[in-house]
This record gives sequence, structure tokens and C-alpha cells, in this order.
Amino acid sequence: MTVRLLTLGDEPVLEAFLGAHRDSSMIPRANIRRVGIVYEGQAFGGQYVGAFRDGAIVAFAGHSWNGVLLVQAPEQVAEVTRACVAISGRKVTGILGPLEHVIEARAALGLAEVPAKKDEDEALCALDLDELCIPQSLATGAIVCRPPVPEEREQLYAWRVAYNLEILGGVDSADLRRQSASMIDWQINDGLAWVALENGKLVSFSGYNSALPDIVQLGGIYTPPEHRARGHARAAIAAQLLASRRAGVERAVLFASDPFAMRCYEGLGFRQIGEFGLVLW
Repeated sequence: MTVRLLTLGDEPVLEAFLGAHRDSSMIPRANIRRVGIVYEGQAFGGQYVGAFRDGAIVAFAGHSWNGVLLVQAPEQVAEVTRACVAISGRKVTGILGPLEHVIEARAALGLAEVPAKKDEDEALCALDLDELCIPQSLATGAIVCRPPVPEEREQLYAWRVAYNLEILGGVDSADLRRQSASMIDWQINDGLAWVALENGKLVSFSGYNSALPDIVQLGGIYTPPEHRARGHARAAIAAQLLASRRAGVERAVLFASDPFAMRCYEGLGFRQIGEFGLVLW
């Protein structure tokens, strides 16, 4: 067994490993595809460590630019997580991955008893897009869905701030507002954002936090309280997934814990396939 930093040339063997766990490895796969395997401080980058046996990777950990540790380690969890954090020398601000791996990584780093602002067991859900259920409001045109236009960015910035406060347990600050605007800008600029409108008014947002040619991961879904429980999020998500299906995407995944959100996703055809862990400090 060899545990080491992944460098240029390791991409094929890493993709073979992560691709075998594609439903729970979307974020590292998409980030590496976006900015590469070598970390130079860039957004979406990270330092990645693999445990090798007979030339193949059997466990993976990545310390992202934002401090979140990404784990995909069916074995050797402690070894890859400790090595990754030791190499990065940076603070761990969160851990994300299959639930069992997250629990083991947290213990290995001595963080099991450290209180977190978000610490949830999430349902990992998946949907083959040829089985997508189309909401009636979208099919009839009662709700109109499309990518955002420039003049809607300020409204979406505010929604992302509200999402970070309500869903991720953030604290309102100038830094959080900058991060929120940056995330929305990235999603819009990369074609990963959709909105739903009723009578010409924005009512819901759907987005991807990771996207590959064959599979996408939903993230950052938000509907303001005054527009909830009316099917707006379901329409926005369905419209975005339909557009992705037309572009050749075959599958979508997400992780969620809120029972109301779960009913929305199940109404679209998503089904739980596993458990996901998300801890944020």
C-alpha cells in the first residue's frame, strides 16, 4: 500500500476509481475536470491524495480550496485523510462524502467531538433522466422556466445568501455575501442555473454544483418562503433536467435531508440509493 499526493499523469487512474463511485464522487470529478489535479490556490482546486494497491487507487481524499475535505475511501480512510491534511497544511472547514467515510475521517482527524454549524446525515438520491416525471405546471406552461437573465442576478445573490443562512447554517457577513455572489455568477456563467417564473415573477431557483457530460448533481435549490409548497422548485428542477437530457446527460444525483425537499425530489422520480455525510464548521 502506497499513500501519496496525486500529480499530473495520475488523472486516468483517479478517474477510473472515482468513476466507479460516480454517484457519490461528483464534486471531486467535476472540480478536477474544471481546473486540473495540481493545486495552485485556484478556486475549485485542491490537493488530492490516493492510496494505491497494485497500481490502482483504492481510497481518495481531497482538501479543497475552501477547506472542505472530500472523501471517497471504502478502505484506508484514516491514512488518506491524515496524509491529505498534512500535505495541505490548511484548516479543515468541512467534510463531505459517503456517510460512513465522513464519520471515519472526522474521527481520524480528531474532529468527532468538535461542534459543527451543519452536521447532517443526508439521503443520496439518483434519477435516470429518461424516467424524469414532468410536473403539470411545467407541461401546461403555468410556470415558465429558463436560464436567468443579467438583470436577475441581484435577486439571485440575495436568494443564495438566504440559502447559506437557512440551509448551510452560515452567519451573515460581507464575506458570505461575496461568496454567495461568486457562486451564483459561476453557476450562471457556466450554464448551470435555471429559474422558474409565475406571471413574470421569479419564484424559484434550480442549479447544479457539479456537471459532467453524462451526469449532473443538483445543489443550491432555493424557493423563498412566500412561494413554497406550490410546486415551483419541482418545475424549475424538471426544466433544467430536461434541458440537460436533451444535451445528452443521462443521470442526476443529489443529497438532501429536509423532508419537504425530499418529497419534491421524489415527485420528480428521484430515489434514495445511499447515505451521504456533510459536516461544516
